[in-house]
Amino acid sequence: MLGRFERDVKLIMASRGLRAFAFSYLNVVFAIYLARLGYSTLTIGIVHSVAYISGALLTAIWGFLSDRYGRKRILILLALLTIVSNGIYIFFTHLFFILLAVVIANVGAGGSAGGGQGGGPFNPVEQALLAEKCAPEERNRIFSVNAFVGSVMGSLGALVSGLPEQLHVAWGWDPVAAYRPLFALTILFSVALLFVYRAIAEEHRPAPVKRMISKQSGAFVTKLSLLGIVDNFGAGLIGPLISYWFFLRFGVELKSLGVMFFLSYFLAALSFLAAPIIARHIGVVRTMVFSHAIASALNLAIAFAPTFSVAATLLVVRSFLAYMDNPLRESYTMAMVKSEERGSAAGVTNLARVVPFGVSPTLSAYMMQSLSLSVPLVIGGSLQLINDCAFYYLFRHVRPPEEVKPVRAKGG
Repeated sequence: MLGRFERDVKLIMASRGLRAFAFSYLNVVFAIYLARLGYSTLTIGIVHSVAYISGALLTAIWGFLSDRYGRKRILILLALLTIVSNGIYIFFTHLFFILLAVVIANVGAGGSAGGGQGGGPFNPVEQALLAEKCAPEERNRIFSVNAFVGSVMGSLGALVSGLPEQLHVAWGWDPVAAYRPLFALTILFSVALLFVYRAIAEEHRPAPVKRMISKQSGAFVTKLSLLGIVDNFGAGLIGPLISYWFFLRFGVELKSLGVMFFLSYFLAALSFLAAPIIARHIGVVRTMVFSHAIASALNLAIAFAPTFSVAATLLVVRSFLAYMDNPLRESYTMAMVKSEERGSAAGVTNLARVVPFGVSPTLSAYMMQSLSLSVPLVIGGSLQLINDCAFYYLFRHVRPPEEVKPVRAKGG
């Protein structure tokens, strides 16, 4: 699968895999870890909100700076910040230090490529760098394979989330201390990331400092960002606390959650390979909308699932559809803006997507604590369905360059 790709593309994919493996198990256990420390459901929601909002602001800044000072340098800096963040988790449990750690690098709070999806602060920088390494006709496939690698590694990483339970039950570790080896392991993976990023070649040409995004690109980015606000406000009511929702609703063990997320991420990985094939037949926009709309409907079904088995099955099936649009949306955005504006454009669209995603967990936690566990899933799924309809209406005629047929000259 990777044989045809150039060396730098393979290195970027390797870095995505390393991040996804490490951050996947942290994303599964993080809310439960905070509960073990004695924090309330509402406090856990606030921690996630702080992580996403700060991450959104920093994501836009990193994307902008990557256009000015080089994407490789920013990625190396982000790997160093990830090491610092995990070091804080190992030595401190006070709320101040936990908030400091999630602000620095979003580690654990779903911000950095859990299961291969998203990417937190790394994402806009990686997108822009990857887009420079591929031809337009190969872009969808390369972005999809990149997401596939991340999701496969993320699915394997999810299985590691059962380690704290194993250390506590079989080895008699303290319930809180049993989580610390996961943070230490992430530090080791982040050190490996430093070497991978250093090996990537980049001939950086600073973008002119006239404006962050041109008027033409700005109109496209604005519409995409406005829709991203609606979509991710709904997604934020569901995703960040979904493992905690299963933990509260069905009382399942970490090992069971690890297996569920392994299957979920693995099916998401398969969907990333299917995405460019489907897009080639029905178009990028239709593929994104139809897959995401069905997944949004499945969110509503999960809210009313009577047993863990039924809810887990729906979640796993939903994963094949819910994340199919991720690499296509990244590729679509990179195709529709100028090369020198890609880091900034990715940063702005990620900002618009992650800010509402950051506000939602606090509201979700409040609803779960004060109303009903399933209310956030119902509201979130409904908002995402509204977004899917609006996205299709606005972008059904906006096609990327590879889908536009060249006009033949008359008499030729």
